[in-house]
Amino acid sequence: MRLVVLILSACWFGSLNLARCDSPARPNILLAIADDWSYGHASAYGCPWVQTPSFDRVAREGLLFQNAYTPNAKCAPSRAIILTGRYSWQLEQAGNHMCYFPAKFGGYVERLAADGYFAGFTGKGWGPGIANDADGNRRAITGKAYSKKKAKPPTSKISNNDYAANFEAFLKDVPDGTPWVFWYGTTEPHRAYEYGSGVRMGKKTSDIDHVPGYWPDNETVRNDMLDYAVEVEHYDQHLGRILDALQAAGQSDNTLIVATSDHGMPFPRAKGQAYDESNHIPMAIRWPAGIKSPGRVVDDFVDFAGLAPTFLKAAGITKPGPIMQPTSGRDLFDVFGADGPITDRDHVLVGKERHDIGRPNRGGYPIRGIRKGDLLYLHNYATDRWPGGNPETGYLNCDGGATKTEVLQMRRGGVATTFWKLCFGKRPAEELYNVAEDPDCINNLATSPALASQLAELRQQMEVELKSQGDPRMFGNGDIFDRYEYTSPATAGFYERYMSGEKLPAGWVNPGDFEPEPLD
Repeated sequence: MRLVVLILSACWFGSLNLARCDSPARPNILLAIADDWSYGHASAYGCPWVQTPSFDRVAREGLLFQNAYTPNAKCAPSRAIILTGRYSWQLEQAGNHMCYFPAKFGGYVERLAADGYFAGFTGKGWGPGIANDADGNRRAITGKAYSKKKAKPPTSKISNNDYAANFEAFLKDVPDGTPWVFWYGTTEPHRAYEYGSGVRMGKKTSDIDHVPGYWPDNETVRNDMLDYAVEVEHYDQHLGRILDALQAAGQSDNTLIVATSDHGMPFPRAKGQAYDESNHIPMAIRWPAGIKSPGRVVDDFVDFAGLAPTFLKAAGITKPGPIMQPTSGRDLFDVFGADGPITDRDHVLVGKERHDIGRPNRGGYPIRGIRKGDLLYLHNYATDRWPGGNPETGYLNCDGGATKTEVLQMRRGGVATTFWKLCFGKRPAEELYNVAEDPDCINNLATSPALASQLAELRQQMEVELKSQGDPRMFGNGDIFDRYEYTSPATAGFYERYMSGEKLPAGWVNPGDFEPEPLD
């Protein structure tokens, strides 16, 4: 194994432009991705109320990222970015949620499979939406499904998928001497939750060291946070079993492992928006054969568009086509071999288009933004729209749960309406936050004369980079994202059908989330 490590180091660190190393040890690639897990909520980050020994192990034996971001804080577009190495505004329909994934945008799993990798997944892969090839056949966009193994879950709302056992079944199917790529995707900590499960399983509401300032700090919200923590820990427990299975199979040293989440937690003002809580995600990467000086904490800014080119490069693939389009993200090999901070990794771009429906004419809520250094700049392009979806149709771009209900009921009772305004109210065209001083992004500094020049510089840099990436919104054609077809006939045209009196399924929110009349 020492010889293999030396060969890999000579190939990858000696010449990062090398097309392929002739070493027989092409690495296995494991993506371990939770569903709706926010940055900071891991014991490796010092969180006292979420215990993640397996994630911590990956970080301890590899790299712990302090500034990893998804460019788009919703399941389908975030996962499409990971797969393709392209930003969501470069993915046409796949930049939306509940979309048709264009066949021309292949993903890294399909590309690796074409190059001899054995590919599989368990749990949640890409979605929700429809991904077919050019002939209309379902794509194996994350490989072959492994889902037969089941186990009794610790709460009534956690999946019975025995993720780790299904990974072990996958390992048994891998032909000898064949590299593999696997997508371990939990449905946790996506809602719904069993209310009170956190306390039932031994946690204390007093363990929580910080309740974001845009939610009320009370027992209801703290219980909701602990229930979320239980589901994060479920992801981590299966990750630990997967790490043990790799060790037992003798494949730990030559497996590149990325442990992360698709976006922030499913609470108001987090998932589905563009604040730091929305896009900032936990990430740790372990790769003994490819990472220099493991155990480092990385402060450089990185984003999900860099994962696919990293995986392809690790496998020795320099041409993503014809399966994939050219990638836009920057691979992580400079981070893997760094001795210190990388000066030009100082920012990331974020944004969104249409997520969940619930606005007139199936409109989205378009945002673009840039996080650079301590500052987060956001531009809201349709300030007449409701960011979380229209109130009379249930604020559909915010999952139902105890915290959402608490915020809505407070407004209805005339108590603490500030929480509702922060979570659901309409927004100005520009927002600017000093994330270092205001991590909850509550104090909008966009009108501060002292920061006017910095805001203008951020806006200009964001627009220049987006134009170079071909973002339709930078060329006056952003409305194309609203015109793309929505894939669920049951809820298509939701706003118009609901307002005409039709009862429609909206199981991801609570019945009480619907306001009795418009709030405009």
